[in-house]
Amino acid sequence: MLLRSIVFQSVSTKAATTIHARVVDTIRGRRQAPLAPERVLKCSKDKLREAGLSWAKVEAMRDLARKTRDGIVPEREGLARLSDREIIDRIVQVRGIGQWTVEMLLIFSLGRPDVLPATDLGVRKGFARVYGLDEMPTPKALLAYGERWAPYRSVASWYLWRSTELPEDIILGMRD
Repeated sequence: MLLRSIVFQSVSTKAATTIHARVVDTIRGRRQAPLAPERVLKCSKDKLREAGLSWAKVEAMRDLARKTRDGIVPEREGLARLSDREIIDRIVQVRGIGQWTVEMLLIFSLGRPDVLPATDLGVRKGFARVYGLDEMPTPKALLAYGERWAPYRSVASWYLWRSTELPEDIILGMRD
């Protein structure tokens, strides 16, 4: 998921999907070997670049592979034993991966129930819309308000994201 996140940064979904498939094929080779850190590190930078990655993404991907190999970024089983904060603190050490990316991993890949991505534009827009605010809340204000949703802040986030897709009359009804 983290490798995929690197590929998808700042690129259209269609282009990223194509590039991701090429990168995976490049790393796996003809034998369709697993996407192990050693395979990423053995793959030449030029081949990754030819697959469609920018130089910055090549370096980020190789840094992810090194940090996974070295145990800074644990494999999925190791992540299950860590707290959300420990996972964030470890993974943001990877070049090109920030807290928001790790929060998406926590919610959508690891199924963690208590994550509030307060910098996420959709969550902030949804909050402003549901609560009838003229402006989006600051991340700090959203985190403070979100304390009341613990230990299910991920669920609140899903509702806030979805609220941006609802017609205004439904939103008004939610405020009553």
